[in-house]
Amino acid sequence: MPILSDPVEVKIVVPHNHSMVSLLGQEDRFLKMIESALGCRIVARGNEIDIRGGTRETESCTRLFEELIDFLEEGLVITSENLTIAIDMIKRGEELRPTDVFKEAVLTARGKIIRPKTVGQKKYVERMRKSTIVFSIGPAGTGKTYLALAYAVQSLLEKKINRLILTRPAVEAGEKLGFLPGDLYQKVDPYLRPLYDALYEMLGAEKFHRMMDQGIIEVAPLAFMRGRTFNDSFIILDEAQNTSPEQMKMFLTRLGFGSRAVITGDVTQVDLPKEIRSGLTLVSDILQDIEGVSFVYLDASDVVRHKIVQQIVEAYKEYESQGEGKPGGN
Repeated sequence: MPILSDPVEVKIVVPHNHSMVSLLGQEDRFLKMIESALGCRIVARGNEIDIRGGTRETESCTRLFEELIDFLEEGLVITSENLTIAIDMIKRGEELRPTDVFKEAVLTARGKIIRPKTVGQKKYVERMRKSTIVFSIGPAGTGKTYLALAYAVQSLLEKKINRLILTRPAVEAGEKLGFLPGDLYQKVDPYLRPLYDALYEMLGAEKFHRMMDQGIIEVAPLAFMRGRTFNDSFIILDEAQNTSPEQMKMFLTRLGFGSRAVITGDVTQVDLPKEIRSGLTLVSDILQDIEGVSFVYLDASDVVRHKIVQQIVEAYKEYESQGEGKPGGN
């Protein structure tokens, strides 16, 4: 690895109560990731870490190790995933500390803690805590629905709400429901299956089905929301880019006393007929100035799936910005 002229040297002393393996990884796997990403030469001796490189590289590397030590102080476990995100935050010069992002728990259930993993996700969680209605708009893999479900489930377990209502428009890739076998619930079940899967993970199948039977959790197509009012409820509208303006208005006016709503969607993946404008794209023009309504825009930097997914999102964004059209949507 090339070292710039007049290299800077920094020594970091790791508190003895933290193992160097938890900080540097098995066989120095994390250390090698940091060297490769930030352009420093790192040598670990005992509980000391020597960093050598150019001024900017050394500053970034030092800040990262300080953050990783704080990770351990907060009881967090360093993984390849959160280390990669922390490195990206440091390289972008984010003011928000990686430790402040990862230490916040949204849901603690079944021995698992669900946390925001990016700056955008942390802002999203903060908006859900403060606002009555939150619109979360961004590409696939940014945790829009998953974090909303986690926050709603935690609110339900803490008895801050009495009911959890989950809904989706039954529109997917231009397909019609009429040809599908079964009654309406059986027809729309495939469209709601991702919501079931997340709730199974958070609550366990037995508890989820018990709450469904008791009416505490309701999962239904958007058409079933018409004419109803929900009090003391947390309502999530998923895949909202596939609502018409009329459907969006209908949904938003279902909100009763003591209720909150989160609306999620990806405006680049609209499956409505071309002559129908998405209610999600229209609503931001109408509701921006209403107190208690928040809009959160997530992007490729908030994708928490495989790294290649982030690159795919960026590639499509660049393609569409060149006026080549919007693949997979209108």
